[in-house]
Amino acid sequence: MNTHPLWDYVEASRERFKTLSDRVWATPETCYMEQESVAAHIEELTFQGFRVQQDLAGIPTAVMGEAGSGGPVIAFLGEFDALAGLSQKADVFEKDPLVPGANGHGCGHNLLGSAAMLAATAVKNWLKETGTPGTVRYYGCPAEEGGAAKAFMVRAGAFSDVDIAITWHPGDIPAVAKGSSLANARVDFTFEGRASHAADSPHLGRSALDAVELMSVGINYMREHMPDEARIHYAIMDGGGISPNVVQAYAKVRYVVRAATTPEMLKLLERVRKVADGAALMTETQVSSQVLTAVSNLVYNAPLGEVMQRNLEQLGPPSFSEEDKAYAARFQATLSEDDIRQSYRGQGLVEATRTVLADFIVPADTPAVPFGGSTDVADVSWVVPTVQMWGANHAIGTQLHTWQVVAQGKGEPAIKGMVHAAAIMAATAADAFLDPELLARAKADLARRVGPEGYVSPLPEDAEPPISEMG
Repeated sequence: MNTHPLWDYVEASRERFKTLSDRVWATPETCYMEQESVAAHIEELTFQGFRVQQDLAGIPTAVMGEAGSGGPVIAFLGEFDALAGLSQKADVFEKDPLVPGANGHGCGHNLLGSAAMLAATAVKNWLKETGTPGTVRYYGCPAEEGGAAKAFMVRAGAFSDVDIAITWHPGDIPAVAKGSSLANARVDFTFEGRASHAADSPHLGRSALDAVELMSVGINYMREHMPDEARIHYAIMDGGGISPNVVQAYAKVRYVVRAATTPEMLKLLERVRKVADGAALMTETQVSSQVLTAVSNLVYNAPLGEVMQRNLEQLGPPSFSEEDKAYAARFQATLSEDDIRQSYRGQGLVEATRTVLADFIVPADTPAVPFGGSTDVADVSWVVPTVQMWGANHAIGTQLHTWQVVAQGKGEPAIKGMVHAAAIMAATAADAFLDPELLARAKADLARRVGPEGYVSPLPEDAEPPISEMG
């Protein structure tokens, strides 16, 4: 098998970035609260010799490291935020929280940021040793899980001089990510009514909680009449107190509205607002709303995807040992048949032979499958040619946002998949540095896909990173 010169640079730094990944795994922090995680990333960027810029775009937990000079600017996008309520002991084959109710890295972002910085470090060292002109950056981006930090960073111009962006996401089957994602908005609806004694004078009260419940009924009836790929989710943030004998004068509900494109999402959001207005009208309450975050749909870049696919085919899947397979088999035993089938279907594959860890890659001619979730990488992809891949880190069938992801987050398969992804990303960046025509084709492809209107931020003009609301 042929080798790419960048792979040796990646392997040389493997252990430091395994340590970084494990360190972030041990301090899981959620949306905009990633103080210890960003500190670990800043410490490693400094050690590796990057020029570090903190508080990027005015966000305390966003950071950028830069190295090299001249030439094109190629950026690696990293993340390090966790999820609430997914605390789990490592390498334990049943649900067993480290701290009940605490956070956990249920989407593998401890691996995500570490691999992206590993790739950036490899490229930095290669640029220096070969004398190749060019600038490499690592962007440590917080709050991907619901905080839309990259959308705010795009709006602030943090990527305005970037020529190419490269990233990945932990997963169970290695592939170039060719499908789109859903645009979404996260909106708080606050209802205000009038308190009263629920037994003595209920007729004088106007229940904000009733309004929240009626809004839920209205949204549920609306689901039949929206596009198939659209999604609406909600959580009651404040039910108005714990005293049932008091008519609740205040209640807040948070909605996530998703659709295939930003314009479709914004249209659906307006319909959701009308339902909220109707609930307020029925209950004689007042409703106000605040858009906390919003992200666009993802734009695939074919020229970059082809180069990444070529590197993936050249390297092949990670080399998993029999011990790795035995370890993963115990996790796969905790999964359902539907979980396992979904992993294949999510990559456009028909399962042929059952495997525990991916000993294959998704072929180039496999039809793109839209990603049912959302990501703020999408907003970067509208302004910078962007390419990303799925890694092979977990037992096949492991679904994101589960305790099984957390439990596997420090295992040898996860680390092998992390290093594998870094190698693919680093090689793709090096190919772009060496091929000016690739840069031109990537930019032309982006311009064709976004059209003459280009990027329109889904964020309201007055929206700010919701650091206090997410804390």
